[in-house]
Amino acid sequence: MTKTVEFYFDLGSPATYLAYTQLPKICAETGSQLIYIPMLLGGVFKATGNASPAMIPAKGRYMFEDLDRYAKRYGVPLKFNPHFPINTLMLMRAVTGIQLHHPERFQAFIDCLFVALWVEGRSLDEPQTVAAVLSEHGFDPHEVLALSNDEAVKATLKTNTETAVKRGVFGAPSMFVGSQLFFGQDRLDFVEEALRHNSI
Repeated sequence: MTKTVEFYFDLGSPATYLAYTQLPKICAETGSQLIYIPMLLGGVFKATGNASPAMIPAKGRYMFEDLDRYAKRYGVPLKFNPHFPINTLMLMRAVTGIQLHHPERFQAFIDCLFVALWVEGRSLDEPQTVAAVLSEHGFDPHEVLALSNDEAVKATLKTNTETAVKRGVFGAPSMFVGSQLFFGQDRLDFVEEALRHNSI
């Protein structure tokens, strides 16, 4: 039976971006399947009473320094987005819509948005910037907007978020290997260990 990593993610989290750069390799090396589950981090925070570490200035400064260390270790680019925090409601609805209706383009879709946010530092709070990014990568902004406004898509994202909270998720990135929850991109070694050794 193929082991899986359920990856609960929100584009607006820099730690999630780093996990996203590493999980495909970990899954390939362990013969595991990576399952992307979009959720709304703001909804998780509201439901759990949690908040971004960046809301505490000293902790926020440390967090970004620490993420920069990990980016260097992983050999991936990371730029602090000057527009952080980003309201990701429309983005995550769009991600959910693409996953539901155009799964063959899902990877390319999240690739271009993660890069726009955490490599190029673009303001994806602004609809015109989002439209420009999508157009640059061959997506129709009007079609994506329509998907993000679809009631079934909205309901799916809401359900994903509620399910995440019920399973014990309180932030992003959160990863499940079987029933085991791993929080944070700095726990990827435990994710890999679970995939290699644990009976799921």
